[in-house]
Amino acid sequence: MGPEVLLSAMFLENEDYIDTLFIHTDCVVINQCDSEDVRRSVRDSAGGHSDICYVKTRERGLSKSRNMALSYAKGPVCILCDNDVEYVSDYDRIINDAFSRHPDADLIVFFVKRPERQTPVFKHDRRMGYLSVMKIFSPEIAFKKDSIKGISFNEMFGAGAKYFQGEENIFLYDCLKRGKKIVYVPEMIAGVRAEQSTWFKGFDRDFFISRGANFAAMTRTFSILLMIQYAVRKRKLYKDNLTMFGALSAMLSGRRQYLDEK
Repeated sequence: MGPEVLLSAMFLENEDYIDTLFIHTDCVVINQCDSEDVRRSVRDSAGGHSDICYVKTRERGLSKSRNMALSYAKGPVCILCDNDVEYVSDYDRIINDAFSRHPDADLIVFFVKRPERQTPVFKHDRRMGYLSVMKIFSPEIAFKKDSIKGISFNEMFGAGAKYFQGEENIFLYDCLKRGKKIVYVPEMIAGVRAEQSTWFKGFDRDFFISRGANFAAMTRTFSILLMIQYAVRKRKLYKDNLTMFGALSAMLSGRRQYLDEK
């Protein structure tokens, strides 16, 4: 049995879209659109057949759709998916083998090739901690469903929310805080299409406000230290838009906003 893919998307015509992503295992599709419906079907696949749960919803927000997908998921192992991910042909074998090698892992992070990251974060299997999980994005994350009971995505973060980034980092931090074991496996399971981001508009003040809120949600205690290291480490990327003081000021503003709202 392969992993259950949890796909968050918007305005799809129908569930056939999953074929363009080369998904051939069980799948939950959350289609944010202008109607409400839940439909289940069985499709022929490379491994025999796969169960598809296709959910139409008027709700908006990436984290909200991820939580909704979790509520419909039935498989023991799930993996997050975006609508621009294309899986390799044996992604199910790679994921199953990794969980067999690491039976005590609650979550396993894989490599998804994308324009800004062409090689794995690490060369060998290794356990992840609070600093290393900051390098990860959602479609790389697989987990045992039973292991994350009581943990959900913060719906104030992610595309379509006030703070439009970092929902996966908050999720991974919450898992670590609850003692969950996260392992990195540098095997490629998918690639990302070279499409323009729907939320990233550049390293402007709004980006850093959102980033500051993100750090505060991850850890209030160490959030300012995370902001300082981020401002220093990413200086080359934003120097044409903001000074380092401007980036820090925006992140501090986002931190204050989030903590006040929380």
